[in-house]
Amino acid sequence: MGCGKSTVGRRVAELAAAPYFDLDQMLEDSTGLTVGTYFARHGEAAFRALEARLLPEVLQPGAVTSLGGGTPVPEANWRLLQERARTVYLAAPLVVLLARAGSQATRPLLLGRSRQELEQLWRARLPRYEAAQGRVDAARPVEEVAEEVLALWDS
Repeated sequence: MGCGKSTVGRRVAELAAAPYFDLDQMLEDSTGLTVGTYFARHGEAAFRALEARLLPEVLQPGAVTSLGGGTPVPEANWRLLQERARTVYLAAPLVVLLARAGSQATRPLLLGRSRQELEQLWRARLPRYEAAQGRVDAARPVEEVAEEVLALWDS
């Protein structure tokens, strides 16, 4: 959350003339609800289950896909990502991520959580993020990040 995955993903897809998929957008399109509304009505477990069901649809050869921050955490999702995708961790310090994430109203995982709880969540996910095949410093302008991601993809 806040690393720029959707913005960077769209730009990488443009630069590569590749199809682009956003898992959160696909979830919204399939349910008719925003991620925040879906989360509020059905809870995180239902959200993660739906996310896992939709994941295979967005992992298409040659496509660029943006995933939610929790998507790679479940082992089954991680195995699928390793089998069908090149993974890139858009890394940024927590303070940058929180500043970019903005309004709590649109970010369900921010609702009612203290800074300490958010840091614990981030640290819990870090080992999975750091296991990605590539890592890019995302605390830079989008164009620079997108070009570096594309360079990793082309290598």
